[in-house]
Amino acid sequence: MSFSTISALSPLDGRYAAKLSALRPIMSEQGYMHRRVQVEIAWFIALSDAGFEEFKPLSIGARAYLLGLVKNFSESDAEAIKEIEKTTNHDVKAVEYWIKSKFEARPELEKASEFVHFACTSEDINNTSHALQLRVGRDMVVLPALDRIVLKLREMAHQYADVPMLSRTH
Repeated sequence: MSFSTISALSPLDGRYAAKLSALRPIMSEQGYMHRRVQVEIAWFIALSDAGFEEFKPLSIGARAYLLGLVKNFSESDAEAIKEIEKTTNHDVKAVEYWIKSKFEARPELEKASEFVHFACTSEDINNTSHALQLRVGRDMVVLPALDRIVLKLREMAHQYADVPMLSRTH
C-alpha cells in the first residue's frame, strides 16, 4: 500500500499533515523520546540531590553535560534509541540504556549509572513526558497561533469599525 491521505492512519497525518507540521517535532515519536530523556535526566539529577549516601550531588560539569543531552537531543539520538529498542523490545528501557551509554568515559556518571530510572515505572516517565509534550506544543505552537488570530481580529475590528452592519447592536 502506498502512502497517501487515504492510507494515513488518521487525518492528522493525512489531509491535515501540512497544517500540523509545526507540531511534528514535538508530538512525534522523536518528540516523545526527547521528553522521556528530559524526564529521566531531571529525575537522575534530583536523586543526586536527595541526600543518599550512595549517590552524592553531581558536579556542575556533570549537570551541564546531562542537561546538554536534553538540549541537544537530535534525530540521530532518537534513531540510536530505536536501535536499542530492537533488542530490548521496550521503549522506556531503550531510553534508559541510551542515557547510560552516554556515561561512558565519565567516571562520576558511570559510578552512579544504576540510579538512572531508579524507583520509576515506565508510566512515571511516560505520563510526565506526555504532559511536557502538551506544554511545549501549547507554548511553542498553539498559543503563538492564537496570538496571531487575535492580532488579525484586532486589525480587522479597527479596519472595519466604521462599516455599517445590519443588526450590529444586537
